[in-house]
Amino acid sequence: MRLSTNGTMVHPLASEMKGEDKMSELDVRIVKLEPMRVASVYGFGESPELEAWEKLVAWAKPKGLLDDLERHRIFGFNNPNPSPGSPNYGYEFWITVDADEEPQGEVRIQEFRGGLYAVTRCKGVENITETWKQLVKWLVDSKYKHACHQWLEEHLGPVEPPLDELLLDLYAPIAE
Repeated sequence: MRLSTNGTMVHPLASEMKGEDKMSELDVRIVKLEPMRVASVYGFGESPELEAWEKLVAWAKPKGLLDDLERHRIFGFNNPNPSPGSPNYGYEFWITVDADEEPQGEVRIQEFRGGLYAVTRCKGVENITETWKQLVKWLVDSKYKHACHQWLEEHLGPVEPPLDELLLDLYAPIAE
């Protein structure tokens, strides 16, 4: 994220979207995420998604949390975002948990306040960046303003699909 000249936070992909008109019709829905309690794991390096994912699975699978992804939703996001000139960045996964869940080892428990989002679906790891670009373009051209709550990628479907079958809902934070 970076700060724009008018003081709002701007997604790193927004600067890449200037002047681009090659956007297909994007299916965007507006979703209000309610507050939720989440367990959080973190990875950092050249492949932090994999590192964080392995921590999440090692902790959540024995508890049966991965057996019901409607009840225990999985979200992820860059933390911190990639920086020019460095192959390293961070990635954090959240899984929604019940009130009685306690932190353990590298797993932290936190409360997410929720928020309003523009959401679109993405299939396949190879399409994530382009779909984010399209969603950012949609947001820039929409009646909504960018908001400062967390950008999210919700992992849908099987826990470990082939990478070209990975199904995500991308959540861009918005305000009216």
